[in-house]
Amino acid sequence: MKGGVVMSSLGEKALQTIGVDYTPHPYDYQKKGAEAAAIALNIPVDVVFKTLVVALPEREFVYLLAPGGSSVSMKSFARLLQVKSAELATERDAERLTGYKVGGIGPFGARTSLPLYLDLSALDHDLIYINGGRRGLLLGIPTSALIDVVGVELVEVSRAS
Repeated sequence: MKGGVVMSSLGEKALQTIGVDYTPHPYDYQKKGAEAAAIALNIPVDVVFKTLVVALPEREFVYLLAPGGSSVSMKSFARLLQVKSAELATERDAERLTGYKVGGIGPFGARTSLPLYLDLSALDHDLIYINGGRRGLLLGIPTSALIDVVGVELVEVSRAS
């Protein structure tokens, strides 16, 4: 906060630029994780979508938005992308590529534009929450806007934990 005004995050500015409606939801960041954010905002964890930076062969990377409280099959994700393997990027690579700190990584306004995949379970919700590019900020975004305006690719890779 500067001079009593909440500064927009880079993620918010990126969404404004492309014309996506969103609602900012700041919270007191204590630890990383979708569950901690959901508890802080008193929302269900399955509507908080974690932004995973996924490493593919030959130092290629993509974003995968997956519901909090679920696990992701990287083997299934690799198969869907028709690549040999997929694994979470290291924290160092994720922070270097995005310009954000782990715990606040979001796909919007990041340093590097990467292909964006969204787990199919998002279709169960009209609104999902995604990190806004800094720790302690989730952005409520209509699922339809992610699909229609942002142009994410839908994949089925999560399963309840």
